[in-house]
Formats: sequence, structure tokens, C-alpha cells
Amino acid sequence: MAVRVKICGITRQQDLHAACNAGADALGFVFYEPSPRNVSIEAAAALVRALPPFVQSVGLFVNAAPAFIESVLKAVPLDLLQFHGDETPADCARFGRPYIKAVRVNQDTDLLKCAADFDAARGLLLDAFVPGVPGGTGERFDWSLIPPDLPKPVILSGGLTPDNIAEAVQAVHPWAVDVSSGVELSKGIKDAHKTAQFIAKAKAA
Repeated sequence: MAVRVKICGITRQQDLHAACNAGADALGFVFYEPSPRNVSIEAAAALVRALPPFVQSVGLFVNAAPAFIESVLKAVPLDLLQFHGDETPADCARFGRPYIKAVRVNQDTDLLKCAADFDAARGLLLDAFVPGVPGGTGERFDWSLIPPDLPKPVILSGGLTPDNIAEAVQAVHPWAVDVSSGVELSKGIKDAHKTAQFIAKAKAA
């Protein structure tokens, strides 16, 4: 089974087209103002309108006010919501949309409890724990901390690059992988060659 690939932090049309042409399964749009990859509602709406069929649009939120998320959903036809903060299961489910929950992993993380708590999530996105940073750090975590019997699809994130993605897929066997900084020229600006390399190596692994 080929792993699915999400390219996150899309801010430009050319990066969107490059990722889709290289075979991305999903693209992520960040609605979190402190992030250098943040997009406005208007920009995201234009980007999502440019998506070809069968490529999912994913909206990333961090402890966002429900009214803000509702305003995004009115303007941007997102396929999937991604919650990266301290949201409760009820917070994630209240919008009636499919969602994934990001979990920042360290030695103290009980992933089996996370999977039970967020049983309505389509999957768990596992990222590195860096104090004070909700994600997108480019740091890798210890993949051996992932229980083999985790009852949710795993979306592996954190420190992935074209150089280590094959190793990551072979070690973890995730349902999907998620990359942002590992395929960038600078924050929010993707490198088309790195993106294509990453997708090809992920799917070949």
C-alpha cells in the first residue's frame, strides 16, 4: 500500500500546482496568525478553488475561536479539519466536519489514551514535542514511542525530509506522512524539486 502524502503550509498557487502535479494526496492551509505559513481566509479560498479533483484540502487550526473557524468554513470548502492545539474532543467535533487531531509526542505521551479520547478523529497526526511551539518545528521525535497497536491511522510528521522519508515510512508504516519545512526554500515558500522528491520517495517506500 502506497503511503498518502500531505504537503502542509501552502501559501502560493505555484506551490499548490507543483505539489498536485507531483502526486500529493492532500494540501494543508494554516489558519494560525503567529505562523509564517498563515494564510488569510481570502487567499485560502482562492487556493482551494484551484485544487484539482481528488486532492483534499485540510485546514489547520490552533486553539482557534469557534466563530473564527465558522467564518473560515463559510468561505473555504475544506475537506478536513486539523486541530493542533489543546482542543478537546468536543471542540473538534462541534463543526460536524471530519477532523484529525495532532499530538506532540514525547516520552510522557499516552498515545493509546489519545486515540481513545479522540475516537471520532479520522486519524492522529504525530509530531515532535517542542515546548511552546504547536508544530511545524522541523524536529523529529522517537518513532519507537508509537504503539504498534494504535487503533487510529497514523499521519507521521516532524522533521521529515526527502533524505529520511523512505526510512520513516519503512520504520513506522504510517497511513500518511505530512511535511512542511522539509520541502521549503524558506518559511511558507516550497521548493518544487524537494516536494517532488519527497512525494516520489514516500510512495516508493
